[in-house]
Amino acid sequence: MNKRVWITGGIILLVLILLVSFSFKKGSSSFPGQKPAGPTSQALLSQAKALQAKSDLLGAKAAYQKLVNDFPNSGEVMNWQNKIEDINIKLLFSPALTPKSALYEIKPGDTLTKIAREFKTTPDLIKKSNNLSDDRINPGRKIKVWVAPFSILVDKSQNILILKSDEEIIKTYIVSTGKNNSTPVGNFKITSKLINPTWFKAGAVVPAGTPENILGTRWMGIDRPSYGIHGTTEPQSLGKQVTQGCVRMSNPEVEELYTIVPVGTEVVIVD
Repeated sequence: MNKRVWITGGIILLVLILLVSFSFKKGSSSFPGQKPAGPTSQALLSQAKALQAKSDLLGAKAAYQKLVNDFPNSGEVMNWQNKIEDINIKLLFSPALTPKSALYEIKPGDTLTKIAREFKTTPDLIKKSNNLSDDRINPGRKIKVWVAPFSILVDKSQNILILKSDEEIIKTYIVSTGKNNSTPVGNFKITSKLINPTWFKAGAVVPAGTPENILGTRWMGIDRPSYGIHGTTEPQSLGKQVTQGCVRMSNPEVEELYTIVPVGTEVVIVD
């Protein structure tokens, strides 16, 4: 009798082992009471791409952000972060509302400059994000206005400039900084903005648009005389410490930044 009980118990145990093994082969790695595994990075990536294809930029951004948060050790993290930053710029320059923007109803007597000053943004950004071809605006129309403040961080050790809005990274740019560590460190503000700036070099006047004018197409001066953020005629030098102390960007990217940040924007420069 005991021998029969042992045989029966052995058969039952063998069946249980086989069932557990089969469940693992089917892909179930959870035991009773455990939460099933979350979505894989490939599933999330497919979701992000599908949302972006449908022009759901906010949804796509959230999916890419989840990829970054859930799979921080993946070799694709930088690609996902770049996708987020590309979407950030598209959202900035589109009529799509975001948590950092609002609808504003134009009032009689309003101008783009007046509205921009009120919300600490730029007329150019208002025009760009509302598809306005000129400065004319009509009372009663509702327009998108960015309401969160921008700030800039320049990291000299990495030769990068980070555009932030309420501490969220909007975009990272590759820049050049000063040779011999000549770019000043500290907290500054943008005090002036110029399109196609003239370069005053040791008493000489170098006109805008000439190859000798290293300032490129835009200038944003800071409250440290003779220093600022500008374009370049030497894009091959980006990512290096080669300037006389200014922060140098590619012309397309400095034009993008110029559109976004107003006079008064905080600029923090660190070693």
